[in-house]
Amino acid sequence: MTNSASLRVDKWLWHARFFKTRSLATKFAVGGKIRLSRAGLTEHLIKPSAGVMAGDVLTFPLGAHVRQIRIVALGVRRGPATEAGTLYEDLAPPVTIGHSPSSRPDGLAVRQAGAGRPTKKQRRATDRLRSEFD
Repeated sequence: MTNSASLRVDKWLWHARFFKTRSLATKFAVGGKIRLSRAGLTEHLIKPSAGVMAGDVLTFPLGAHVRQIRIVALGVRRGPATEAGTLYEDLAPPVTIGHSPSSRPDGLAVRQAGAGRPTKKQRRATDRLRSEFD
C-alpha cells in the first residue's frame, strides 16, 4: 500500500483486477462509463488520468453487471487476487443489466452433447438470444 494522495483511475482498476491489462482499463475509462462520487460530488470520468483517492466510490458497468465500489486503499502493484480484494469494498452485489439468465428460454443457448449440428432455425434463435445480451 502507498501513502500517496491519489492514483490514476485506469491504474487503480488494473491493480484491483477489474481488467486484465492496463490498456483495457484505459480504453474503458476513455469511454466515459465510470461515475466517481467523492464527498457529495458526482461526476463522469472521461480521462484515464483522473485521480482517485481512498474513500471515493466508483460506479461502472462491467460485463452484464453494474459495480459499485468504494476504494479502501491505493495499490503499489498488481498483486495476487487476495491482495487486490483488500483495495476495495463492494457496496452492492453485482446487479445484472438487461435480462437475467433465468429468463432465457430453455434449450436455445445450451446444446446437449451428442445433439448434433443445429438446424438453421435453431442457429438463428441462438444468434437472436446472444444479440440480446450484447
